[in-house]
Amino acid sequence: MKDHLKILLQYLLPKHALSRLVGKLAAAEAGALTQWLIKQFIRRYKVDMSEAAYSEPEHYKSFNEFFTRPLKEDARPLVSGDEVLAMPVDGAISQLAPIEQGRIIQAKGHDFSARTLLGGDKALAAPFMNGDFATIYLAPKDYHRIHMPLDGVLKTMVYVPGELFSVNPLTASRVPELFARNERVACIFDTSAGPMAMVLVGATIVASIETVWAGTVTPPPGKRVQRWDYNADTAPRLAKGDEMGRFKLGSTVVCLFGPDAVTLSETLTPGTSTRMGTEFGRLVQP
Repeated sequence: MKDHLKILLQYLLPKHALSRLVGKLAAAEAGALTQWLIKQFIRRYKVDMSEAAYSEPEHYKSFNEFFTRPLKEDARPLVSGDEVLAMPVDGAISQLAPIEQGRIIQAKGHDFSARTLLGGDKALAAPFMNGDFATIYLAPKDYHRIHMPLDGVLKTMVYVPGELFSVNPLTASRVPELFARNERVACIFDTSAGPMAMVLVGATIVASIETVWAGTVTPPPGKRVQRWDYNADTAPRLAKGDEMGRFKLGSTVVCLFGPDAVTLSETLTPGTSTRMGTEFGRLVQP
């Protein structure tokens, strides 16, 4: 009954208004209040500040600055080898599996459309049909910058408006098509593995989603799908391990690959903890 009430409240609460309010508070430089909130957060979620480039809470002028904190240079060694993909984020595997009949597994008894996830464009989703996906959940304690699994050239970015349900495991198991109904930013790259999509999914009290090339993408003006296409002259080029985006408060990343393009690591199963820079998978050799 308690879990049922948690889900019911998410349907009833004004999630967008709440999230935008929290966003303003998180961006505020409120001195002693900000310091108190940061220290309470560190204590509540057992955040490991020894990995942070600046370990003292007093360094951070706003909660957002703390939440998107950089790590020490040697905190996340990057797996070597051009054929090896690097884990893009700290977090935990939610699901990973083949994309079958255009559907992506969300949780037991729930799946959703890859086409809908990417904004509804059939042509944009076509390269990923019968490919592979991995969904990674970032908990509040995690490092919240997102990095490239391999070298890539950005081709398309799509903002898809939507709900802002929580994306924790309980909600994923109860809310149908969660990741394809929440607000999200889909980034499509050309890589040595062929097309790769990295979808940054918003959630309750996620103040905004940013990319390194566009800055803040959500919340944008209006409530329509927005798309940006990049040509050879304008396309950002990112190397394996480069930061590509960040969440201001936590959420989920969904990675999509084409058929016979990559083999995701056999050590990864639902619930496996992930660490940015470790082995994510390998290119399928021709």
